[in-house]
Amino acid sequence: MRSPVEPAGRDAEFAAFMAGGARRLYRVAYLLTGDAGEAEELTQHALVRTYAAWDRIDGGEPYGYARRILVNLHSDWWRRLRRRERPVPELPERTATGPDPADAAVERTGVARALRQLTRRERAVIVCRYYLDLTEQQTADELGVALGTVKSAGARALRKLRVDPELSPLARQGAK
Repeated sequence: MRSPVEPAGRDAEFAAFMAGGARRLYRVAYLLTGDAGEAEELTQHALVRTYAAWDRIDGGEPYGYARRILVNLHSDWWRRLRRRERPVPELPERTATGPDPADAAVERTGVARALRQLTRRERAVIVCRYYLDLTEQQTADELGVALGTVKSAGARALRKLRVDPELSPLARQGAK
């Protein structure tokens, strides 16, 4: 546990954390949701909850704590989305601030589209295992599931990704 810090010091610590971790959290959120707007909202909610618990976070791993909040919020978001999905007649306009290089890279390779074809659990396992580079046990702990669930969901997801037509050009490029 952190020792109690004066509000100004606490804010400075959290600002330093955000400078280094907010973008990483957004990338994880984008890979989980496949939507830039939802990823921003999910990241903001995770940062708000992290700030509220800042004094209780173990000093060694605030990013892991925030990432766990993000994954849990995504699970909650997914449950709500399944219950009340609302189609819209048109896609909203993109802002003129310019494309995010990380978004462009993900879209260019087709990974985001391929990940959206997976179930929520399979997508979460793939993101934790291969994007966050967590072990199977760490992934199980992060998602709150059994180790066998991580192994079976990961195997199913990889089987689907191997035959996904969005990724087949990448496989040919990698073989060159």
